[in-house]
Amino acid sequence: MVGVRLLLSTVYLKFSYFRNPFRFTVFISILTLLNVIMKNLTLKDIAIALNISVTTVSKALKNYPDVSVKTKERVKAYAEKVNFTPNSFAAYLRTHESKTVGIVIPRLNHFFFSSILRGIITEAEKHEYMTFILCSDESYELEKTQIQRLLNKNVDGIFLSIADKTHDLTHIQNIMDKDTNLVIFDKYSKLTPCSSVVIDDRKAAYTAVEHLIKKGKKRIAHFRGPLLPQNSIDRFLGYRQALEENGIEYDKDLVFICDEINDSEGYDHMQQILDQKMDVDAIFAVADLPAVGAIKCLIENKIQIPEEIAVMGFSNWLISSLITPSLSTIDQPGELMGRKAFQVFLDERDTIKRNEPVVFQKYEIETTLIERKST
Repeated sequence: MVGVRLLLSTVYLKFSYFRNPFRFTVFISILTLLNVIMKNLTLKDIAIALNISVTTVSKALKNYPDVSVKTKERVKAYAEKVNFTPNSFAAYLRTHESKTVGIVIPRLNHFFFSSILRGIITEAEKHEYMTFILCSDESYELEKTQIQRLLNKNVDGIFLSIADKTHDLTHIQNIMDKDTNLVIFDKYSKLTPCSSVVIDDRKAAYTAVEHLIKKGKKRIAHFRGPLLPQNSIDRFLGYRQALEENGIEYDKDLVFICDEINDSEGYDHMQQILDQKMDVDAIFAVADLPAVGAIKCLIENKIQIPEEIAVMGFSNWLISSLITPSLSTIDQPGELMGRKAFQVFLDERDTIKRNEPVVFQKYEIETTLIERKST
């Protein structure tokens, strides 16, 4: 680009063609434009070129309603013409906002978490936030590492679903100590000092088990999740409460732990029940995948579903409607949960900007029982 400028300057000095006043003006305009393109353009440069204030340029680029449509179009057209790109670092120094957020989810290949991601990212795009998506793989150590990486990036907020193996919350407290907004979704802890967006797992589990009871089932086994996560605990408590409030004695021998919450565990637990000839007429699984594994085992053993043994899942994965028989389940609106989580983040950011104290809250998203052929 420097070579082009020198060439034009040489041409001007050498040839009298450019000594005409009009041609001279055109020449100077070309040099000015080249100079603008060569350097990192600022809002001030655009303001000078268009003879308007820096504030008007900034508002026009951000679509503020108090700037006329004509001015917005003029500013945006010029910005596009000179390839203007906002300096994110300069903006961070000015506003103390990076316009970035981080999301840490326990699993990537998970239908429910994918739907939550879709909700968060949709809202982030609307508000011009960049998202970093990281996975903890249900590991406490990796969760700590991923959170630190996000803090090192100076993200404005972190969205987190706590890993199953997380037993110490010190790294989560570190987020709060850094004045970074934290919103926890789905898997949470009652000890985390932040807002959360969840479902009422206990109530949803109660509804699922009561549905089985209304179908005449009385010996209901529970394929529960790991002992630590709060949602696993609450679903177990909802299962037990539904039994006891409907006059059915709780039997600890009918509770089987799924550490990985996958279809293989569901299959193995179901096979164990059949091999031991346990008196069971229904299964309530902590998630859809163990329920799918149970259905596969029942089909292979020629057990009639739901006449002999009914199966109820939880989460409403896509697969639950595709298998035969289709799986009755509890629908968790993941995308809605993600959208709500981002709105909570925005509200808390606005509260901080007003120098007001943030009041942490737990927001519960309603669930729905989906009855299909398995019950």
